[in-house]
Amino acid sequence: MANIDKRNRLDDEPFSYRVTKNNTVFLDYFGKQIKTLRGKDAEKFFNKIQNAEDKEAVQLILAKATGNFKRGNERK
Repeated sequence: MANIDKRNRLDDEPFSYRVTKNNTVFLDYFGKQIKTLRGKDAEKFFNKIQNAEDKEAVQLILAKATGNFKRGNERK
């Protein structure tokens, strides 16, 4: 993990996820919804999360699932 998260940004646990009754997954970044997963994408996500070793691995999976959404032009 040290080679992947060199700036230790995932230590703050910025990513989280919520699951609805119909297995829709909402991915959040600091409490703001940024992506929705349904169907096979949600199933793949669940499999990866269940096989995660620790909190850092979960954060990395969430970061990869959200994709490259930060472009530098977001309002604060």
